[in-house]
Amino acid sequence: MTTELIKKALGTATETREIAFGRGVVTRTGEIFKKTFPGKKVLVVADGNTFEACGDAVVKSLVDAGVEAVEEPYVFPGTPTLYAGYENVTKLREHLEPLGDGVVVCSIASGTLNDIAKLTSGELGREYMNVCTAPSVDGYAAFGASIAIDGFKITRSCPAPAALVADLNVIAHAPKRLVETGYGDLIEKIPAGADWIAADELGIEAIDDYVWGLVQGNLREVLGDPQAIADGDVDAIGLLTEGNIMSGLAMQAAQSSRPASGAGHQFSHVWEMEGHGLDWEPPLSHGNKVGVGTVASCALWEELLKVDVAALDTDKIVANAKSADEVERYVRSMQIDKIADQAVKHSLNKHLEGEALRERVELIKKQWPAIKERVSKQLMSPQEAMDKLRTAGAPYHPEMLKIDWERFHKTHFQAQQIRSRYTVLDILVDLGLLDEVVENLFAENGFWGRHRHPEDK
Repeated sequence: MTTELIKKALGTATETREIAFGRGVVTRTGEIFKKTFPGKKVLVVADGNTFEACGDAVVKSLVDAGVEAVEEPYVFPGTPTLYAGYENVTKLREHLEPLGDGVVVCSIASGTLNDIAKLTSGELGREYMNVCTAPSVDGYAAFGASIAIDGFKITRSCPAPAALVADLNVIAHAPKRLVETGYGDLIEKIPAGADWIAADELGIEAIDDYVWGLVQGNLREVLGDPQAIADGDVDAIGLLTEGNIMSGLAMQAAQSSRPASGAGHQFSHVWEMEGHGLDWEPPLSHGNKVGVGTVASCALWEELLKVDVAALDTDKIVANAKSADEVERYVRSMQIDKIADQAVKHSLNKHLEGEALRERVELIKKQWPAIKERVSKQLMSPQEAMDKLRTAGAPYHPEMLKIDWERFHKTHFQAQQIRSRYTVLDILVDLGLLDEVVENLFAENGFWGRHRHPEDK
């Protein structure tokens, strides 16, 4: 049974045409393949773990539907954990390309292998489908794949899957760490929504009410029972899976990741671009990093909402603002070489000084009552975010990611520099408050000062 929410979102998806969602739907894999790719042959792609999860059922469904397999399934080793490195895209592409354009990949995958299959197929100009094995990411139904080259992980452009199969009986038995990471990825939609509200009020990026509803509509319900998620409750995990799929479909409808990604994701992106945790076994997941970024983003918002914005001295803000040259020097001093050029580009795209900055500051002051009212209704406190992640079993503190205190402090500045997207970090920069707010958070009585270690309540 595919939910009404997913059916509605499919109507505006630009690339995904079919989704089977519910208990037992893995048996519909062949039917979905045949409908989506008439006349095509299939190459089943999995790793040792995902094939064990439902590979036999997928192959049987394809055979029963009369779908011709070009050869036996292509199965990556299950150990060590498959890495989202471009070398694995190369391996799969070199295997798939000689089989011809008449062959379509049906991957059996969670986030990493889905991204490998997605980018491989995209590079060859072919569609693909995926059978989901965990509720671990919002990227199943999204365009783009997060793949590392030489330890440098960024989202690389490629189309979303043409079809998805999400069997909750399979997904509910995913390793607990893959459930936790899905919760971490989804909870960031709360502060990401606040970031979008601010951009909307300032005329920078208008909210599309339809797209907003796809992500935010039942988000609090999905996040509301983290204990059930931790306990492996199938219905709760079903809601989590649906929420992450909806986020991907919203990104298709918007042709942007804005509906699903804000400042909290930018913390994760910094660490991913620096290669943090990519050499772990298993590699540190995207959603684990995003969860910690969510707490950080909510803390920034909480501190900003204490500020009497109307009383800020516009002349002083404009006079103290960095020049473009100073911004470039500062960004290069903060970022590693691999990141620096892109970070400078994004930072300068957002940079304002002189009369342009004056106009922005006055606009923020004018719109602040509306921003504050809307954002306050949207947000949760950093303590609530931390508590929910803790209950779900997900990382909620930088130490749990082996991010030391100095590095975590620095990330608050780096995160603002790596994307052009307007977030709470950019409001703070425009108002000349980022340094002050971060220092307040890390002071002894600030949020992070009170939560110096994971066990601190």
